[in-house]
Amino acid sequence: MKMKRFIYVGLAIFATHSMFAQANILNAKIPEEIGMKTEAELLLDNDKPLEYGYVGDRDILFSKMIWEKVVLDERVNFPLYFPVEDNLGDDRKSLYKVLKENMDTGMIPKVYADSYFTEERTLEDLEASLTMTRITDAGIDYMNENGVSEAELPEEYVIRRDIGPADINSYLIKGLWYFDKRQGELKYRILGIAPAAPDVNFIDDENSENSEPIPMFWVFYPEVRELLHEAKAFNNMNSASPISFDHLLNSRRFHGLIYKEENVYGDREVKEYIAENALMQLLESERIKNKIRDFEQDMWSY
Repeated sequence: MKMKRFIYVGLAIFATHSMFAQANILNAKIPEEIGMKTEAELLLDNDKPLEYGYVGDRDILFSKMIWEKVVLDERVNFPLYFPVEDNLGDDRKSLYKVLKENMDTGMIPKVYADSYFTEERTLEDLEASLTMTRITDAGIDYMNENGVSEAELPEEYVIRRDIGPADINSYLIKGLWYFDKRQGELKYRILGIAPAAPDVNFIDDENSENSEPIPMFWVFYPEVRELLHEAKAFNNMNSASPISFDHLLNSRRFHGLIYKEENVYGDREVKEYIAENALMQLLESERIKNKIRDFEQDMWSY
């Protein structure tokens, strides 16, 4: 019985992994059938993100809130950035595309202005930071000559620029490191994530002083875990077994630089007390990381 049960479990796992790449790609008769799962596959595809275990406040012996900047120019962070095109199908999307589409459809009901999740933002509120609309000089002349309003102005005189996946150059991640005394180990929990890009009004101006990336919006991470579990990131080692964005982020398969920790000075950022010195800011980030890591090591020193 045990051997038979083991074989059944193995077959179920194999069947689940075999359909993660592009469903039905080997059985499709026409291109439209690629990605369309059969009824049997849909019944098997009922996995959910791994649930967080309950952590009581009394079980937390030590904790430190940190904010990290995940720069997408680094190769290890490429799965969060690519693809930037829209022609690779529904199963190949960047993280920003997944977040934005779910916001537009209402699957992500709440986004926030800051990482403390105190001020909600609507799509109308975000329009100014995600879209730039400018009337050309010829359009202004047309309005003056014909006495028309902006709403009546022909599209040829209006320049529109939207923030797209290719414009996102980093992600800001808020997380909590804590030592669980019941489990006896140091753990990490993501609390919020925000895509960051230059100001849309100056994004195409290479010489602008406003090229520093700013967060577009903040999302409370536990609220969007199921959506990020359904969306898959590309696995460069094995395209038949892509990894979900939720798994990628929770397993910390990215490289981030700590730019802020909670502190008595109002959670000031590293650059506020170490100004105009990139090397010292990097060393300060490493100092904060080592301080957290050393706490766990010290717990086992006798």
